[in-house]
Amino acid sequence: MKRSKSKGIYRPFENLKALLQRNSLTLKPDTYGSTPETFAPQADPQTDVAIFELAMADVKKISRDNCVEKIPTAAVHPFSRNDDESEILLELENLVKHGSGFVVADTPEYMEGTGYNVNPEITKRLHRGDFAIQAHIDLHGLSVVDARHAFETFLEQSIANGKRVVLIIHGRGLSSPDEPILKTNVHKWLTFGPWRKWVMAFSSARWCDGGAGATYILLRQRPQPKRLRKKRKAKRDLENETQNSNS
Repeated sequence: MKRSKSKGIYRPFENLKALLQRNSLTLKPDTYGSTPETFAPQADPQTDVAIFELAMADVKKISRDNCVEKIPTAAVHPFSRNDDESEILLELENLVKHGSGFVVADTPEYMEGTGYNVNPEITKRLHRGDFAIQAHIDLHGLSVVDARHAFETFLEQSIANGKRVVLIIHGRGLSSPDEPILKTNVHKWLTFGPWRKWVMAFSSARWCDGGAGATYILLRQRPQPKRLRKKRKAKRDLENETQNSNS
């Protein structure tokens, strides 16, 4: 049974086989992969020489008598340094490893204070480490209330035992959002608290003792008389009024 042709289907090569069998269609030879011949123009040596000589017609030969020979430079070893560089590197190494050369007093975190009629040179000596530390306390991790209680108990015992120089470790307060909490309160307790009559001077510690995160305190042998404290308070109030009027 003859199969009926499908309608609606486009078959452009349906009769191609029949045409090829009857040789009614001639195919072109396969040229795939073949490269067409190219004809490059050959250079004329005589013409090139003439063009070069024309271009070089105005060029003058330079005498070798006026040439400057290249002066050889001494090879520098990559690890050789002069004395100044070696000294600087040594200072930096000591600063990083041992803290040598780092002065806490030159930083914004440094704090100090003196009692009434005390030579300011005392704070420099205190910070320099001229006085031996006789006792210390660490307030890290305490709340303000607990820190104040520990601070007062420590000072009371130090005074009772005749200690003159003590160290308070309060930290730098780098994790505080605004200002260092314990450090600020220690400064307030030393300056305005009831213990100020026993404080002769105080200053931030050296790097080896905690730096700006600790404070040296030089205690008095006897409390400052009340009349002197009142005189000092009046002087401080006058200075504050003068600063406020100037601002």
